[in-house]
Amino acid sequence: MGVVADRWRPAWADIDLDAVRHNAGILSRLVAPAALCAVVKADGYGHGDLAVAKAALEGGATWLAVALVEEGVALREAGIEAPILLLSEPPVGGMAEAVARRLVPTVYTAGGLEALSRVVAEAELPSVAVHLKVDTGMHRVGADPADALALADAIAADHRLELGAVWTHLAVADGDDPDDRDFTALQLDRFDTIVGALTAAGHRPPMTHVANTAGTIGVAASRHDMVRCGLALYGMTPTPALASALSDATGGLRLEPVLSLRSRVTHVRDLATGERPSYGRRRPLAVHSTVATVPVGYADGVPRRLFDQGGEVLIGGARRPLAGVVTMDQIVVDCGPVGSAPVALGDEVVLIGRQGTEEITAGEWAELLGTISYEVLCNIGPRVPRILHGQHPDPSS
Repeated sequence: MGVVADRWRPAWADIDLDAVRHNAGILSRLVAPAALCAVVKADGYGHGDLAVAKAALEGGATWLAVALVEEGVALREAGIEAPILLLSEPPVGGMAEAVARRLVPTVYTAGGLEALSRVVAEAELPSVAVHLKVDTGMHRVGADPADALALADAIAADHRLELGAVWTHLAVADGDDPDDRDFTALQLDRFDTIVGALTAAGHRPPMTHVANTAGTIGVAASRHDMVRCGLALYGMTPTPALASALSDATGGLRLEPVLSLRSRVTHVRDLATGERPSYGRRRPLAVHSTVATVPVGYADGVPRRLFDQGGEVLIGGARRPLAGVVTMDQIVVDCGPVGSAPVALGDEVVLIGRQGTEEITAGEWAELLGTISYEVLCNIGPRVPRILHGQHPDPSS
């Protein structure tokens, strides 16, 4: 992670690696005989890529996926030997390093193939397997379907390259309305047509993969030979409907959230009715109230808008609303009328996670803020120490 656990500021994120193993196990059993590829890009969605990668592999994943060459290099340097897929075509300048580190390159342009071929020739390698990505409707990256055959021909004509897989990405597999379901079906049809044309031309891919987390859970036809799961690995589904679908498909099993964000009360004071805590003095206290200060703020990934949208935290097992605008380093919490619920210095504060019978999830934040839980998790800042739980001892130490 590049972050040393802070010994002075009481704010941290707990990372439950047993939950990663549990989630990977559920997913790998769900999709068998398809392989599970654990997506650990963006520092494992803010959880810590190396620790999550190891736990996911222990739980049943056999592949990993990253967005950047740099991310794959870091995993290799840490001793990860599993196949690591680059989800986008490497830039020309990073192609040599990708090949040297045995990362599996995705390609979708003639220029990318030419650069890869030159690098493999210069390295005097026998061959490198590439995954050909085709655009079936996401319209982000990927080869146009009309260009797929020419790219496959170019791969076959180059003895330094081999076609390792053909794949695509689903745009609305998490959608509930008929239009979204129809578009996902259209993407699958387009993909099957492309693969059929490649096969008819003598380019049968040894592997195909389509499903993201939403497809993995909700669209069984998208599982193919491998699935690429990100959010589910971290214990969440893109929608409540997909959580229900997963439970139905697994006999009641549920994913376990991996990350919880916690802090402690560092200051307590009683404020009179009508006082307006924090910047902007946005809201008066309705009654004579106890207000607690907690040392975590928007620099740590607590969105400033959380106050406006009715965000809460857990203290003493109860939900407590924010008393004022989130600041860079601190929040203030309305703990209720003076004497109603004692709050003391050092009391644990849960921003995301469980405390007692209550739970606040990244999904709850996302719903309040009009975003997605992916963004909530990735925005938890690097100055928040990640405390690993369930980490196996290193046998080499």
